[in-house]
Amino acid sequence: MFQKVLGIIFILIAPWLIIKTEWFLQNFGRIPWAEKHLGTEGGTRLFYKLIGILLIFVGLLMLFNMFNGIVYWVLGPLLPR
Repeated sequence: MFQKVLGIIFILIAPWLIIKTEWFLQNFGRIPWAEKHLGTEGGTRLFYKLIGILLIFVGLLMLFNMFNGIVYWVLGPLLPR
């Protein structure tokens, strides 16, 4: 139940992060790593948008109860048996 509620929260918050990217940039500033690796004078904006898209994806996985399966599939080879 908690996982589904958290998924809904992620899905509701993420579009705000994508749409209001400029507000986040003005209030939290630039991210040097993003500016260096994701383009010039816009890497931070792209980084905020990518985080928003990732939150939507993770929120959908949590909402449809697929998150645990994906985590075990990705991290399975690293976990002890």
